[in-house]
Amino acid sequence: MKRRFSVIDVSITLFLGLGAVLALFPFYQTLMLSFSTISDFGGGKVFLLPKQFDLSSYKYLFMEGKVTRGLFISVIVTVLGTAVSLIVTTTGAYALSKKTLPGRNFVFNAIIVTMFFSGGLIPTYLLLQKLHMQNNLLVMILPVAVNAFNLILMKNFFNGISPELEESAKMDGANDILILMRIVVPVSLPIIFTMMLFYAVERWNEWWLPMLFLNDSKLYPLQLVLRNAIANVNQILNNTAGAQLAAGIKNIYGDSVKSAMIIISAVPIIVVYPFIQKYFASGIMIGSIKG
Repeated sequence: MKRRFSVIDVSITLFLGLGAVLALFPFYQTLMLSFSTISDFGGGKVFLLPKQFDLSSYKYLFMEGKVTRGLFISVIVTVLGTAVSLIVTTTGAYALSKKTLPGRNFVFNAIIVTMFFSGGLIPTYLLLQKLHMQNNLLVMILPVAVNAFNLILMKNFFNGISPELEESAKMDGANDILILMRIVVPVSLPIIFTMMLFYAVERWNEWWLPMLFLNDSKLYPLQLVLRNAIANVNQILNNTAGAQLAAGIKNIYGDSVKSAMIIISAVPIIVVYPFIQKYFASGIMIGSIKG
């Protein structure tokens, strides 16, 4: 039986397709600009495709090693930070989902308060400084290990798990840790992968805390390197003109370098997202409506 498409179906499809094109076009244009030369851009020859693909901007960015080092640090922080955040959030949400937990309501309300009020920038800075977080990569992991919103979503998801599963496991002699690892986690993969995506994006895009606490440029993550490069790219290009010539790189265009940095910082998340996309929609919806 052939499916008939109504005018409304066609209109919605065209509207969503147009929206997708409009959303993706700036990223595509940035990608093309990263491969463009100053002559092509100045002559208005860059629209859908540049007249010639040029890798000078990428060669320049990897020439001094700052991008490579920043990329390595961002990967380490993202992997370790996401793992720590998932462990703390999962265990915390599982504990808060138990009505028998002493002081459960007080703890839960205290967590909600943190979503509306914070200690302020200066007290936070002084506290982390006293905790020896200055020039320490842990400043991008430990102070932001738990997001209250993510914790609530995961708690709501755990509330929807059938209690009979845990009761049967307890009858077989399993403790809470074993129940969490063997029963709760396997049936909670949608929300876990959703939280993994949330935390990975947060850790990957982190630049504010490193800017405040990292004085050693060798510890800068990729996003902070990106920020500094975008803010000072023209000055940096002028100061490294000799190194450019020695490396065979000529006529580097500042906007092309900025675009190349944006592409380098965005590609890892874009590559990872398709592998966990199928869990994302179900995890965020179930975690937001159950409770």
